Amino acid sequence: MNTLSPHILRLRVVIVAALLLTIIHTCASATLAGDDDAMNEQFEALAERFIDESPALSPVSATTLGDHRFDHELDEISKEARERRRTFLSDFLADVEQIDRAQLTRDNQVDYAFLRHELHKQLWRLDRLEEWAWNPVVYTQLAGSAIYGLTAREFAPAGERLAAVTSRLEQFPRLYEQIRQTLVPARVPRVHAETAAKQNDGVLSIIDNAVRPLMDELNEDEKARLEQAIELATEAVQQHQTWLDDELVPAAEGDFRLGPELYDEKLRFTLEGSLSRQEVRERAEFELRRVRAEMYEIARDVLKDGRTELALPDEPTREQQQQAIAAAIELAAADRPPRDGIVAAAEHSMEIATRFVREHDLITIPDDPMTIIIMPEFQRGVSVAYCDSPGPLEVGQQTYYAVAPLPEDWTDEQCTSFLREYNIRSIHNLTVHEAMPGHFLQLARSNRCPSRLRALLSSGVFVEGWACYTEQMMSEQGFLDRDPLMRLVTLKWYLRTISNAILDQSIHFDGIRRDEAMKLMMEDAFQEEREAAGKWTRAQLTSTQLSTYFVGVQQHFDLREAAREQWGDDFSLKRYNDAVTAHGSPPVRFVRSLVLDEPIPE
Repeated sequence: MNTLSPHILRLRVVIVAALLLTIIHTCASATLAGDDDAMNEQFEALAERFIDESPALSPVSATTLGDHRFDHELDEISKEARERRRTFLSDFLADVEQIDRAQLTRDNQVDYAFLRHELHKQLWRLDRLEEWAWNPVVYTQLAGSAIYGLTAREFAPAGERLAAVTSRLEQFPRLYEQIRQTLVPARVPRVHAETAAKQNDGVLSIIDNAVRPLMDELNEDEKARLEQAIELATEAVQQHQTWLDDELVPAAEGDFRLGPELYDEKLRFTLEGSLSRQEVRERAEFELRRVRAEMYEIARDVLKDGRTELALPDEPTREQQQQAIAAAIELAAADRPPRDGIVAAAEHSMEIATRFVREHDLITIPDDPMTIIIMPEFQRGVSVAYCDSPGPLEVGQQTYYAVAPLPEDWTDEQCTSFLREYNIRSIHNLTVHEAMPGHFLQLARSNRCPSRLRALLSSGVFVEGWACYTEQMMSEQGFLDRDPLMRLVTLKWYLRTISNAILDQSIHFDGIRRDEAMKLMMEDAFQEEREAAGKWTRAQLTSTQLSTYFVGVQQHFDLREAAREQWGDDFSLKRYNDAVTAHGSPPVRFVRSLVLDEPIPE
């Protein structure tokens, strides 16, 4: 019998041991991979369940999202409805927290963090903020959206949509009765009560302007039922208006300021924990000084050659800087539309902005339709304009760029103040922000995100930050033939973004009064009186939202510089802009991780 040498025997032992280790490692890896696959499947099923089940909590919101299973239903405003919502959110959060995030793919890690944050935020709003008890504006917008969402877009034949309108109008008496039972007048701030009273009957204008023109599509029985529903709803709206005017407004005694504790809590949820209040303030005050200095240099150039008698030294005093910038802005303010010409000016600026984006190949433009409209009455009183995009479940439907008309009761002086603020160049910047390549374009691309959950949820910091970023990007690329006054107006808008963040916390945390707020806006940020007055009202009605613009644009600037540094010669604005807008609208830090292949943050 042959025998093996000790050397050969040891070699064979080593080989066998190595083979065994390889087999064990392969089996373990397969098991782990299997676990990862199972965990990803479990999370994806959970995300789909959220998309399927959560819209039932608010039928009106479901319609807006593009989920039309609940078009015939109207939201419940009751203690029982809040309890159902609380149970759903709590149970869902418990299921989410059973997921092992470490086993998820990178995209699923983003969705996991986003969904978990959203559930925590909604529970906090329900049980801690309790806006349902003190904010009547939420309900006037709910009632208006209930009908507007069914008529604004042709997602189904007119007859089907009007059948849903009829059903919802029939439920208006119940809705308004629940609202009156839910609101606690002593907790309602006066400004919220007054704004709701102004908005309330706006739903009737939707009936007149959007429902009645479609009624010829109905047969006689359907038309008769709808007419009866309109009569019933009109009576309910008028009854509610009487309650608002005679009972809620006189009894409204709540403080519109959140106060330090609630404000800091809400800010953390709004900013997704990215910056503290103190960090926002420090960065905003630094930017305020820096941007004013840049505006002064532009003003010096614009005002040279005898266009002013003002002193324009290299190192100006605060007063000299103020006077020079104001004098240059005055040149832009003189070029303004007529009182009834804002929508026409916006339509013209849309053509110019779209052509500029195409010619400079700044980003891929979807073919979605977009129309500029006069803002519906039930939405007025909060902002000058907004972008009303279709829901993420209705890709390609009509988008509306809504512009508020000047109030009929304004004096000529007030109208002039407003139109000086929204002069022709300012309307160009407004269009960039709201439409091209701002909200309209970004949300159209967001709705095409492969992750349905990430298309459904949305970070205001990302969305508003992107719109503000596009203002500066367009200016940097020479929008409007590098007109220095256009650059000055764009920087003035950036000052507005900066002052928004300062104003937000100054009111709700520090408790500043109206005269101090007006000084910040009119002197530090060069806003006209009507713009500043409107922003004072908006800042009272909202909280933390005004901070999203500044924090968001700062994060977008930081991300672009990081991409430029990482990509080097391969960087281009189109590559960057397409990449950033391809992942839905999650917090910017997640987009950074996906675009730059960095670890996904918690």
